[in-house]
Amino acid sequence: MKFFGFAAGAAATLTLLSTTSAFAVTQISWWHAMTGANAEVVDKISKDFNASQSDYELVPVFKGTYPETLNAGIAAFRAGQAPDILQVFDVGTGVMMAAEGAIKPVAEVMTGAGMTFDKSQYLPGIVGYYSKPDGTMLSFPYNSSSPILYYNKDIFQKAGLDVNNPPKTWNEVWEAAKKIKTSGAASCGYTSTWLTWIHLENFAAWNDVSWATQQNGLAGGDVELKINAPIFVNHFQALADLAKDGTFKYGGRTSEAKQIFLAGECGIFTESSGGFGDIVKSGMNYGIGQLPYDSDAKGAPQNTTPGGASLWVFGAKSDEQYKGVAAFFAYLSKTDVQEYLHQKSGYLPVTLAAYEATKKSGFYDKNPGRETPILQMTGKAPTDNSKGVRLPNLPQVRDIQNEELEKMLAGQQTAQQALDNAVTRGNAAIKEALEN
Repeated sequence: MKFFGFAAGAAATLTLLSTTSAFAVTQISWWHAMTGANAEVVDKISKDFNASQSDYELVPVFKGTYPETLNAGIAAFRAGQAPDILQVFDVGTGVMMAAEGAIKPVAEVMTGAGMTFDKSQYLPGIVGYYSKPDGTMLSFPYNSSSPILYYNKDIFQKAGLDVNNPPKTWNEVWEAAKKIKTSGAASCGYTSTWLTWIHLENFAAWNDVSWATQQNGLAGGDVELKINAPIFVNHFQALADLAKDGTFKYGGRTSEAKQIFLAGECGIFTESSGGFGDIVKSGMNYGIGQLPYDSDAKGAPQNTTPGGASLWVFGAKSDEQYKGVAAFFAYLSKTDVQEYLHQKSGYLPVTLAAYEATKKSGFYDKNPGRETPILQMTGKAPTDNSKGVRLPNLPQVRDIQNEELEKMLAGQQTAQQALDNAVTRGNAAIKEALEN
């Protein structure tokens, strides 16, 4: 099949050599999308890895937002200048999985370098998402996350809300947001990043309802979206109604709303657990709650699905480069490194050992709410509705959904119209992607 405009077999001809002599340090390029506090984590981990050995030099390069970084990787591959490691957000997983001739599965990278690779040491829900149906792990889960609720305790207190009792259902969020707005405690009650990831994909999983047929695309490519079911329509109509007077404030398609919350404009905020570092850095008096669920959904809450990103390795590199990549992934898997990444950034520890070590240290007792994203993802065995979503063109389908939701929030159409249009247009795009 074709990937990024090239026949997959052509990937074998695209080699980027970093070693200039047998005695030189081998450079390993890592393109990433981390900003703020999370970029500081990337820099520290890279420097610490480089200091831990003398054979390889890891060179992290910021390439923009998640979509921009994926597009940069695609362009670099087309030009025969692909990096060794590319950080790809969860949405791009289907794109990368279809690129078998262009990427080298992480399991092969590790075993090829003579390293023992036991995927059972990683959190099962994360491993499953980044593996082929036969269980082969394709990418390394660097920064896995789960959406959670943050709230500004000072704003809660001004609004007369219980600072120790964050809303647990969406109806409770709506009521608290209205109280924040009407009391004057803040100019807006609620905002959210990533509407497609949090309010569609994870909303479906957390409430155990279908996002699409074929187990949300994991069981096959012939997929039809189901996001115009009544539970979705009611949820988004509530958001649209709150947006009319500014009780809900829309920030943008990705993480733009974080700045609205950090500025103190809104009292309640849903965002990736990976946003934790910037909230701590801001000095806000904050609280953490679980992702709200729909009180009318039977069996809710179920489980959330992994967000964040994983590290993909491009094909056609030298053996020495693959050894360097393997050495870095082995370093990343070390318990103390995973503990640091988890505790500093808010992303999930990807190894069971790091999770157990963090619990044993008393970190969660001292930092209430920090275990919430892990418990959300691992508390229940996943159902066919909650294993995640996967499409070969998920970035395109998300763009379609965002376009329709933005029209809804602008008052140009109802939630029913927006989601009906998103389904019709999305299904057509999925069909076209499969045909091509």
